[in-house]
Amino acid sequence: MVEKTDDDDTLRSLHERGRVAAEYPRVRALVGAADAAGRRWAGNLLARIGPDAVLAEHPDTPVVSVAFTGHSTVSGLVAPVTAELARHGLLLRPHVSDFDGYVFDLSDTGSELYAAKPDAVVCLLDASVVFDEVPRPWRPDDVARVFDEKLRLLDGLAGVFDGAGRGTLVLNTLPLPREWPAQLVALRDRARLGAVWREANARLLRLMDGHPSLTVLDLDPLLGADLPLRDDRLGVYTHTELSPQAQAAYAGELAGVFRAATGRSKKVLVLDLDNTVWGGVLGDDGIEGIEVSGSYRGEAFRRLQHTARQIVSQGVLLAAVSKNDLEPVREVLGRHPDMTLREDDFVRVVANWRPKHDNLRELAADLNLGVDSFVFADDSPYECGLVTRELPDVAVVALDDEPALHVEKLLRDGWFTVRDVTADDLKRPERYREELDRKDFLGSFSSLDAYLRELDVQVRFADASPDEVARVSQLTLRTNQFNLTTERLQEAEVAERAAAPGSLVLTVRSADRFGDNGVVGAVLAHRDGDALVIDNFLLSCRVFARGIEQACLSALLAHAREQGLSAARAGYRPSAKNGKVRDFYPANGFVPVDPDGAPDGSPVLFRHDLADITAPPEHVRLTLSLGGLHQ
Repeated sequence: MVEKTDDDDTLRSLHERGRVAAEYPRVRALVGAADAAGRRWAGNLLARIGPDAVLAEHPDTPVVSVAFTGHSTVSGLVAPVTAELARHGLLLRPHVSDFDGYVFDLSDTGSELYAAKPDAVVCLLDASVVFDEVPRPWRPDDVARVFDEKLRLLDGLAGVFDGAGRGTLVLNTLPLPREWPAQLVALRDRARLGAVWREANARLLRLMDGHPSLTVLDLDPLLGADLPLRDDRLGVYTHTELSPQAQAAYAGELAGVFRAATGRSKKVLVLDLDNTVWGGVLGDDGIEGIEVSGSYRGEAFRRLQHTARQIVSQGVLLAAVSKNDLEPVREVLGRHPDMTLREDDFVRVVANWRPKHDNLRELAADLNLGVDSFVFADDSPYECGLVTRELPDVAVVALDDEPALHVEKLLRDGWFTVRDVTADDLKRPERYREELDRKDFLGSFSSLDAYLRELDVQVRFADASPDEVARVSQLTLRTNQFNLTTERLQEAEVAERAAAPGSLVLTVRSADRFGDNGVVGAVLAHRDGDALVIDNFLLSCRVFARGIEQACLSALLAHAREQGLSAARAGYRPSAKNGKVRDFYPANGFVPVDPDGAPDGSPVLFRHDLADITAPPEHVRLTLSLGGLHQ
């Protein structure tokens, strides 16, 4: 019998009292704290309850719609994926296909899979895709031939999905169970089979390069001695080709993909310092006494620093929040000869004796981000528990007194997973450091108007270039606050809109006296008769309140009037994050189409007659290059 944890008991108690749906906001922490057995139990329970029962109690809970298909039985993925999404406050709405239905599902655009319009499609692959079609007896060359045929098939299916699907198609590499090489008595043949298999999996991974809607997850890094690939009884009797443990690990990888696809990837890594970045307590041990290298424990802390720097090099923001005095911390970061991380690697180093959750709130305000963008790692159970209680939207990574495990715990959940890293991502840390300089600059002025005049805001509002399509997609996926309709678009969907007659996909670039901010916003619009329809308006939180949005909207309306249109229409779909822009259109001359509001889930509609267009702010220097609106 599996021993239950206290968190399991609490979730079981909610279940026994019929309160799981009513108290679903508590479920995230309960599932996250459960052990592997408790998480499996929770996944099965939540899958049985289903999303509709929760939505009836908490209608704002975000839902991810996922279609599961494949060559083998895929229903076993539903419970672990449900549990993993619950850990992140998300609900799963699954659509499970029939056994071995993936070819029909993905090739026929009229299939139930396409009709469901899921946010993501998971096509589970395994070795039986190949070995079910090799002759008996077989040789490595037979395997190479069949695998090559399957790769051509998968390439074609991904192409169909690019054109007809929405969201993300997820494939996976095919791990090789030992039963197949073990059937070959010659070591040379086993080596040949291994080479054939690895080369084919490498080709499978490279399919991502040709398909913007495709993600291919590599399962090999998940598998080890303590994680069996297959349970033979389940495989033979039910055609379930992944063991329950492997399904749970794969579900964790899928959760990262789904977070990225729905704009919920984290943006900021916040590290404690004592016994997290270095060994020891700076205030007690002094600069010479902390462990950074030169010992077993010191090398473990160096490994954590290398990992943090690697993550930061790809556009994640790094900050430190520590209970310490600031000057000794700065001395360590600036002068300790063995430190990998330096103060310039951090967008902000906060060292004081205040509660860490208060420091995290202020840091979020300084960066103009929500705390739900933060991952906080600390070795203190007390600090982790306090942040979890006070800021439940912060992802807390609980480290402990074994630094050799710090890296594995930090990376386990793939908090920062994105589909691609763009050029703008790489510049993000530098730009946020510049933003903090802007805030300090603001403090030297007596009025916001004077600050904005001296800031020298420059904006280029233009048609998106092919190189900017990925960035526009990323803005739709990751921008939550200034996102008028919260529509999420993959790169292929943005490219399709940009190519459509009468359609506009526009980017907003900004710069000022402190530097170039890059692409900070996007507008998607199209012509409908004699009206311009603004499908969405997005702006990075880094550049709020500088008049950029007003300048671009004014220019867009004037452009529509110049193109001979007589009106503009736009919508605002409320979400948990975009309440601050609910009045954006009314404040700029739009009037409600339906003063009584809109039905649940549909946007509130506004109209502008283009007669009286609000002038752009005088302090914004605007450069325009907007395309025509001919249909």
